[in-house]
Amino acid sequence: MLFVSNEGNHDPAINLALEEYIFRQLPENNYLLFYINEPSIIIGKNQNTVEEINAEYVKENHIHIVRRMSGGGAVYHDLGNLNFSFIMKDDGSSFHNFKKFTEPVVEALRTMGIEAELTGRNDIQIGEKKISGNAQFHSRGKIISHGTLLFNTEMQNVASALKVNAEKYASKSTKSVRSRVANITEFLQEPMTIEQFRLKILHSIFAGEGEVQTYDLTEEDWKKIRQLADERYRSWEWTYGRSPQFNMQQRKRIEGAGTFDVRLNVQDGIIQDAAIYGDFFGRGDRNEVAEQLVGLRYTEEELSRQTDNIDLAFYFGPITKEDWMGLLL
Repeated sequence: MLFVSNEGNHDPAINLALEEYIFRQLPENNYLLFYINEPSIIIGKNQNTVEEINAEYVKENHIHIVRRMSGGGAVYHDLGNLNFSFIMKDDGSSFHNFKKFTEPVVEALRTMGIEAELTGRNDIQIGEKKISGNAQFHSRGKIISHGTLLFNTEMQNVASALKVNAEKYASKSTKSVRSRVANITEFLQEPMTIEQFRLKILHSIFAGEGEVQTYDLTEEDWKKIRQLADERYRSWEWTYGRSPQFNMQQRKRIEGAGTFDVRLNVQDGIIQDAAIYGDFFGRGDRNEVAEQLVGLRYTEEELSRQTDNIDLAFYFGPITKEDWMGLLL
């Protein structure tokens, strides 16, 4: 595995562009990346941005809004939040296998006397407190598995900048975001800076390899990364995109898969437009499925026949045909 330095960048558009550039452009290998972002909300690939953020609070506090390549839910980043990213060749069983990628981080935390563990679908917790959420992206035999580490973040901003999906947290018998999350600094046996923390995590992950091996980016690499940041990660089309008119909406949480929000615009019994949002993890592009719904008659029989042609697991993870039909009707 090779470590890639982000050279101290705190711009979330640059850091997410760097992550994608490593994934798509660097020679085939396994890579590790760390980055710390300025105050920002990082939106999951499949989410409806305007419904995930508290727009007034975001504007008043100059918080960046950036969409990432991976699925999962929206997360708040600031200078007290360390992000890690494993960018690796897929062995065929890595997607949805969060334990494979969180275990090195959990072990690093344990070397600091912190009893952390992977819980639920994709969280790292200390006791009942969440300190990390993780997400994944898969394409062409490669995978990104990345996560947050709440080191010393401003918890008030976490609660204020995001719109909380009450259904999601009700399913976990919790009453608020703030009651579920905690900073790692609360559990440290001795105080340290986030940079000292980053180095401890880094050296722990590479402990079995003798020393940290690096991949050094060239100025030409950085030129292309900055261009990608401008063209994709700062663009309105990527971050917000179109949100079609709809007259039918179904929102449900499916255990083990995530929250789904399906919207249809049905006129004279025909689906004229469709949109699918959520915090699910899938290999495919949700918009491809939405496009397959357009033009169908809005009947159980026709939707059922079309569903038989859709690889639901590829697009949405572990959901059944019954789950999917329940979202459409």
